[in-house]
Amino acid sequence: MTHLYLVDLETVGFLLMLLFLSYVPLPFLGIPKPVFPWIIDIAEARQREITTKLHEAEQARQQAEARLKDADAKLVDARKTADAVIEGANRSGEQLRAELRQKAEAEHERIVESAKRDIEAERERALQSARSEVAGMVVAATEKVIGETLDQRKHHELIERAIQEVASGDGRS
Repeated sequence: MTHLYLVDLETVGFLLMLLFLSYVPLPFLGIPKPVFPWIIDIAEARQREITTKLHEAEQARQQAEARLKDADAKLVDARKTADAVIEGANRSGEQLRAELRQKAEAEHERIVESAKRDIEAERERALQSARSEVAGMVVAATEKVIGETLDQRKHHELIERAIQEVASGDGRS
């Protein structure tokens, strides 16, 4: 029984200490009100502070996610814009290349046509010069053979006939 008596005394002592700490302030220890309510107030204040911090952290995370989504959307838009600019530049380059090619081909055609006209004009000048020389030689030969000078009309007829014979390749010797 002594053992039971000790347990009961310990239990009673413990309960008295709990009552004492629950209702008696300890100002000499810096505790202005009873210990248990003071500890509970401190714990509740700490819990409120932690809850507030967690709530603020959650709000900051949500804001960061929103900013990240916004940044991703802006990045996608920037890439689309860059792709459009690059595609436009490529199209402009192709168009410019086609225009330059067309201008170069037109210039080539103009140069070829100009060269053909120059060649034809030079050929005509050469033919005219050859005709004049042949006419002069025909007149000189005719004067030597006939021994007289032809009048202008006969001279012209004779030259034209000689030119036609030379041009046709007939050229009777």
